[in-house]
Amino acid sequence: MELEFDVLVVGGGHAGMEAAAAAARMGALTGLISLDAAAIGRMSCNPAIGGIGKGQLAREVDALGGVMGRIADAVGIQFRLLNTSKGRAVQSPRAQCDRDAYEIEARRILGILPNLEILEGEVIDLLWENKSRKKIAGLQLADGRSLRALAVIVTTGTFLEGVLHTGEKRVVGGRSGEAGAAPMGEVLRSLGLSTGRLKTGTPPRLDRESINFSNLQEQPGDAIPVPFSFLTDSIIQPQVSCWITQTCPETHAIVTENLHRSPMHRGAVTGKGPRYCPSLEDKVVRFADRDKHTIFLEPEGVDSPIVYPNGISTSLPAEVQEDLVRTCPGLEKARIVQPGYAVEYTYVAPKCLRRTLEVVSVEGLYLAGQICGTTGYEEAAGLGLVAGINAAAKIQGKPDFVLGRHEAYLGVLVDDLVVCNPDEPYRMFTSRAEHRLLLRHDDADRRLTPRAAEWGAVDLNRTKRLASRLSRIEKVLSVLEEGGDVDALDIAPGDKTTIEADRQYAGYSQRQEDWVERSRAMEGTELPLGMDFSSVTGLRSEAVESLLDARPETLGAAGRLAGVTPADIALLEVALKKEPTAAL
Repeated sequence: MELEFDVLVVGGGHAGMEAAAAAARMGALTGLISLDAAAIGRMSCNPAIGGIGKGQLAREVDALGGVMGRIADAVGIQFRLLNTSKGRAVQSPRAQCDRDAYEIEARRILGILPNLEILEGEVIDLLWENKSRKKIAGLQLADGRSLRALAVIVTTGTFLEGVLHTGEKRVVGGRSGEAGAAPMGEVLRSLGLSTGRLKTGTPPRLDRESINFSNLQEQPGDAIPVPFSFLTDSIIQPQVSCWITQTCPETHAIVTENLHRSPMHRGAVTGKGPRYCPSLEDKVVRFADRDKHTIFLEPEGVDSPIVYPNGISTSLPAEVQEDLVRTCPGLEKARIVQPGYAVEYTYVAPKCLRRTLEVVSVEGLYLAGQICGTTGYEEAAGLGLVAGINAAAKIQGKPDFVLGRHEAYLGVLVDDLVVCNPDEPYRMFTSRAEHRLLLRHDDADRRLTPRAAEWGAVDLNRTKRLASRLSRIEKVLSVLEEGGDVDALDIAPGDKTTIEADRQYAGYSQRQEDWVERSRAMEGTELPLGMDFSSVTGLRSEAVESLLDARPETLGAAGRLAGVTPADIALLEVALKKEPTAAL
């Protein structure tokens, strides 16, 4: 049996959802393939969207037409704006979501999208245009079906050759109770792509009824929730509180006594974990001088019996997890519903990708999400959206969709991956964006919706809403400039935030704009594909090695590589001026 599509997306996580939705919105006949169609939109870890840096990404995904923000707004059970004591450029929205409702809403939204068909099956191979294996032609499923397509986007998350670890127990899979995607690992390596292993993990889930909340610190949400989607006027569903407790010296003693049973510390797990979200074992070892660590007890739904203890990710044996949990205040009688575990999975070194997320050596093959070395729903969603827009754009003869570092956190994310080629799970922070004053969460629609509209990636409703919002803001600014009273204008909270930030940061923003303008020439100077850097007179060997390894697409990207100095960039500029197509 053979089916034909324009775009095929492998994987039903956040990267897969956004990739498929973006391509379908642009009119491409799209197939979304998942091992289990009922698991599309399932949140593997904490059911929360946003956070420092991640909240900006989530709002940018929405501004570009994505579905993540709308889902979170529909099922969020606690909304908080983080970093409110700091400048507006680093304030970030976050929402705790109802886990079950999130995947139901995700499947509902995907199910009503035109041009999108959801398929269930295991991908075991790629199909090719010819024997050279340089141009993709579709996918082969384990059940014998052949799916033809002009572009394929692989978003396998933690499922690519995934292995779950709990103490000495080792199970093949990508998530608790779900099978992994083993065949694709060898297929990708057969293309000459460099792969490695990364790891992430989760804490044990707790029975809500077994927790004593009476002496714990309550953490309520904001009185006026900040939505993620620019299409959401207000959050109307009931909100819940989270709670705070801590580990204690007794907790740490149990961890220390059982380190030899931790798969990470006895060498059973070789992949690097996320530096900024360490396991409890890593916290105890790396911060031996600390006698406690904070735990956020976060409900998994308004009526859910399960609580997510954020802060104690662990892969110790289940019986050890029970002992250590019960040393924490309020958890003395806690019952574990599901033990925590570590998951180790394969990723592809992102240096093989163009900024469109297309594999340099294979036309029509795109990678997005954790397969690129990232961690987190928001990073995955952003990469999936970029890949989906670019796959559809290529088929339709449109230009590449590439965002600059000064335009979006998404631009920073993609640039960091393809230029710096991280060897540990990449997580977004506001500190990664040198132009963060220009990249506030409140104005993502103003920055990005017009860009998406140029590619046909957003609908008319979204562009009309943006036009209306900009008109309202302009009216208020006009009244302010004339010295008038704006109290009678009934200004929406989102508009007020943008107006205040614009006025507060006007001088700083202009300086950053000037900086961007000075850097624009380098960012726009393309380096010829296949350029022989070793032939550039005076270029240091360290710089040559770094440039040959990364193969940056622009002079600006070259300047961000480790081992490449401003003097090296000056030599490259001279070489390009002498011979623009130098040594191809």
